[in-house]
Amino acid sequence: MTCKKILVFAGMLALCLAGLSGCKDKKEETAAEPTAAVTETPAKTPAPKPTAAVTATPAEEPADLLPEGMVYSYLTGEPVPEEIGRRRPAAVMINNIEACLPHWGLSHAGVYYEAPVEGGISRIMAIFEDYDSVERIGSVRSCRNYFIFYASGFEAVYVHYGQSAYAAPYLELPEVNNLSGLAGYGDQIFYRTADRNPPHNAYISGQGIREGIEICGYSDAYSQGYEGHYKFAPTGEPELLEAGRTANTVIPGGYDYNEPVFTYDPASGLYYRSQFGEPHIDEETGEQLAVKNILIQNSAWDYYESGGYLNIHQDAPGSGLYITNGKAIDVTWHKEDPWGPTYYLDSEGNEITLNEGKTWVFIVLDTYADSTVVQ
Repeated sequence: MTCKKILVFAGMLALCLAGLSGCKDKKEETAAEPTAAVTETPAKTPAPKPTAAVTATPAEEPADLLPEGMVYSYLTGEPVPEEIGRRRPAAVMINNIEACLPHWGLSHAGVYYEAPVEGGISRIMAIFEDYDSVERIGSVRSCRNYFIFYASGFEAVYVHYGQSAYAAPYLELPEVNNLSGLAGYGDQIFYRTADRNPPHNAYISGQGIREGIEICGYSDAYSQGYEGHYKFAPTGEPELLEAGRTANTVIPGGYDYNEPVFTYDPASGLYYRSQFGEPHIDEETGEQLAVKNILIQNSAWDYYESGGYLNIHQDAPGSGLYITNGKAIDVTWHKEDPWGPTYYLDSEGNEITLNEGKTWVFIVLDTYADSTVVQ
């Protein structure tokens, strides 16, 4: 922790003092999709400590650096109330075709994963820690196996409505805590609306997430020793990527259906998202989705034997990009445990530091790695 950060939060503390004076349903129906043997990622094993070049964010900052009751978010690096920042988040699978739009509630998420699924479309996994007051999140769609492992790196409860046959065996593992709309309790925590047709009208609320966790008997606490997924730059010392190349427009490769584009706004320091040729709006707030950081994660992949289902190798190391504050640098990424966090390293082998704020992670099939546009 730098002196600047100590001064910033000491000031915050002074101001505050002055102001004071799926549980698994084994009979769960799997969505009607191809069946096949799954010979992919092994069951969970204890995660090894990061290498010398990979230094994890401390689990807790010294208590005197933050106002009482506040901690640094594992998702955004920002100060948040302890009851929010030290409970497990929820990772919700979001439908992302035109028939389901507009989206609801996505602006409350801290991290977003977007990855291709079959037919050239994509799904978004939005990871929420502050979801209590959100009445409508979605629409919610079905699971794909690789998303389970992305969620696991954040120790998130994984929320979905249905699953591919290839994902079903993983959802039965004791390491996976998931909430499924097809489980026997599904109708108690999910709901459907009349403003669009099935299957694009399934939603969940923050209350539904809480009720699902209680029904399933899941812990809402992080595991002992959890240290977070990302490193963040100290407050007041932003990562400027001064040696990076210009990145005012970002178009990830291989997303031809929804054509996502991020445009940098120097005034706010944020990247504003568009897709399908229009601003990507959260209907709840009426605001365009925007993030501080973008990660491009080029990933090896192949097809499963039956059907057009993708098998994205979420734990096979690859290349990528880190983009923030109008700049981009090349990175490499790897996992030391298939169920654990993903580490992103710069050209010198040091773990990158993200800027405080929201992050969008694009999973780009390595076939299209050279198609990503950054300019």
